Amino acid sequence: MAHFPVNHPARPLYRALSALIGLYILVFGVWGVALTWGEGLFARGDTWALGLRTNLAFSLASIVFGLVLMIGASRRGNLGHYMNLTAGIVFLVTGILMMSVLQTSANFLNFSMSTVIVSLLFGLVLLATGLYDKVGSPEHAEVEARHRRATAPGGR
Repeated sequence: MAHFPVNHPARPLYRALSALIGLYILVFGVWGVALTWGEGLFARGDTWALGLRTNLAFSLASIVFGLVLMIGASRRGNLGHYMNLTAGIVFLVTGILMMSVLQTSANFLNFSMSTVIVSLLFGLVLLATGLYDKVGSPEHAEVEARHRRATAPGGR
């Protein structure tokens, strides 16, 4: 069974990281829509926003995804935990898939290698934040703390 730390002391930092990533993605999406408005939805032009190549479809998807991440980061319960885990996996899978079609006509989101790298980095950070931002009752956290102390080398 997977172990997710409950009520980790750095949970606010992890939530802030996911909120910052969500804010960047939201601003990127809005800026990308402003730059690509009037072009085709899946255009493969040379439009760059905040250091990443984009088209209208990718910009619109980024707005939605940025809002979802910001909502998840603002929730105090485990919704944010599950959203970060899911978002991390989505970013990693999307980055790998888009890297595999980078130089083909299947690159419908107009990714560049820098977009792939950012997607993979965001995926890793969101996956890490999802692993450490689980919320539980104080009793559950105390049980886990006792378990950690008991299983630590030389611990009691």
